Amino acid sequence: MSSPRQAARAATAVLIPVFMWAAVPGLAAAAPQAAASASSPTPSQSVTAAKPAKPAAAPTNNMTVRPSVAPLVNKPSVLGKPADDPSRAKSVLPAQPALSRTVDIPTTQAFCEQSVKRLPSVGMALCRGAQLTDNGGRSVQGQPFYQRDVVSPNPQLKVLVIGGIHGDELSSTSLVLHWIQHATQTPANVHWRFVPLVNPDGMLRDVPRRTNSRGVDLNRNFPTPNWDKEAPFYWKGRTRSDPRRYPGPKSLSEPESKWVHDEMERWKPDLIVSVHAPYGVLDFDGPTSPPQRLGRLYLDQVGIFPGSLGNFGGVHKRVPVVTIELPSAIRTPQDAEMRQMWLDLLRWMGERLGAN
Repeated sequence: MSSPRQAARAATAVLIPVFMWAAVPGLAAAAPQAAASASSPTPSQSVTAAKPAKPAAAPTNNMTVRPSVAPLVNKPSVLGKPADDPSRAKSVLPAQPALSRTVDIPTTQAFCEQSVKRLPSVGMALCRGAQLTDNGGRSVQGQPFYQRDVVSPNPQLKVLVIGGIHGDELSSTSLVLHWIQHATQTPANVHWRFVPLVNPDGMLRDVPRRTNSRGVDLNRNFPTPNWDKEAPFYWKGRTRSDPRRYPGPKSLSEPESKWVHDEMERWKPDLIVSVHAPYGVLDFDGPTSPPQRLGRLYLDQVGIFPGSLGNFGGVHKRVPVVTIELPSAIRTPQDAEMRQMWLDLLRWMGERLGAN
């Protein structure tokens, strides 16, 4: 027979967990999400479900730059050894279910409204001032691609600038929108083509995700040589079948990557600038000397990957590809830094590509 004190302790042991769930805001709501995340990757971090996600760092006044990234693969070889059995490696590629669409952007007004809600450092005036138009491209779920062409009276180069190929790298789309403004304010002998968001299905979900709506990493879906053997082998062996880096069932299986590929064939740009996050470095693939820095981002050529745009465009097609890795996926650099990056890009283009 228990004493009154023991009975009180037993009652308290029952009430404390109940009190914690009720008293901590969002804790009860987070439980189903936590359970779901145990079987699927987090949308904006490349951590495994077994490890808790680190909280986002508070915004700072200065843009911090990671000095170096350890090479994931070394040029020119993307694979340490050939696949023992390529057909077996290919057979493990999972079927990726389509995810429900949460937001539509059928007009530029709708695109701007969603950009203001979701993107860092983007206001309605900036987005409307970009004067975007529907370029005819469509995502898996039928979302349009928007672009802006800024053409000088005497263009000597054609430059394609794309952002948001990974839907959870929000700052990449923001930077492209800011650079449209800089292009209109800083004349250069260039025909610019800006496409701020190439993966709208990934960005416009309730929680943005790296891949498109079929779970494909668009930056591993380009038709690099031997893609059928190398892409599945690399995905299975080097990434341990990370769903965030699934290359797809075949190259150009996704309309988003196919649009970029076809645009390269149609328009034939002299330079491609692809904006990413969050490694805080500058990468380059192509036949000319790379820029050594853009603003506070310094050159750190981390290697090539099967199916990446840098590999396909810069190495295979011999079109220079500048890959910008911003330090944060959720914070855009300060205005002065974005302008300095732009001016450094123009300077390099004048020195190496003849955009005088």
